[in-house]
Amino acid sequence: MSEAVFEFPLKEKMRNYLRVEQLLGQLKSTSSPQNNQLQLVFFSQLFDLLDLIERLDLRTDISKDLDAHEKNLVYWSQHPKIDSSALESALKTVLALRERLKADRKFCNNLKEDKLLSSIRQRFAIPGGACSFDLPNLHFWLQQPEAQKQQDISRWLSDLALLNDAIEVSLSFIRERGHFSPTLAANGFFQGTAEDKNELIRIKCSVNDGYYPTLSGNKYRYALRFMWFNPEAHQSNSVNSDIQFSLAAC
Repeated sequence: MSEAVFEFPLKEKMRNYLRVEQLLGQLKSTSSPQNNQLQLVFFSQLFDLLDLIERLDLRTDISKDLDAHEKNLVYWSQHPKIDSSALESALKTVLALRERLKADRKFCNNLKEDKLLSSIRQRFAIPGGACSFDLPNLHFWLQQPEAQKQQDISRWLSDLALLNDAIEVSLSFIRERGHFSPTLAANGFFQGTAEDKNELIRIKCSVNDGYYPTLSGNKYRYALRFMWFNPEAHQSNSVNSDIQFSLAAC
């Protein structure tokens, strides 16, 4: 049986983190200098990420999270059965990230000030706006040797390294707070109450039976409903039978 994990944020900060994580992942997968079409996708994802960075106060949210992670790790260090070596490694990672964040006062400003990126960014908001007649400078760059393009791409990605590491660590701590437990959705529906610390609901379920989960809610309570991907004629979109799945409240 094939299973997939679906993640649903309960707070706006978590929505932002997951969006940033996805965009960073897409940047890495489309950064190949051998494929010009993939590189157009790379620039599109990069500009979407820069829009998020400019619109959100990610630096403050990340700083608060790192402080909270440090306090939790110090608290758990007093537990007699804790794995001290793993905890010490995690604490060093958090402290190092916090120091890097304090030192990097620009926080991705190099990307915003990059000559090529700033000259082509606006056109990417126009559907089909990356054609050669719109952006001849971009298409000149696309014809450069692969080594030169790879050098530029590596430089741009290196400017995102701190953000990538911070989001990766914060999300790993949050995901590890919850453990999957068997749960029943009676008639395809489940309702839960969120604890104060819960920021993310993770659902693990089969993808072989034609349904997928949807979730609505907030930091206080949430409702889960399973839906048919391809309902038959005259069939309700929602599943009306009992479904076994696994749930982790993080």
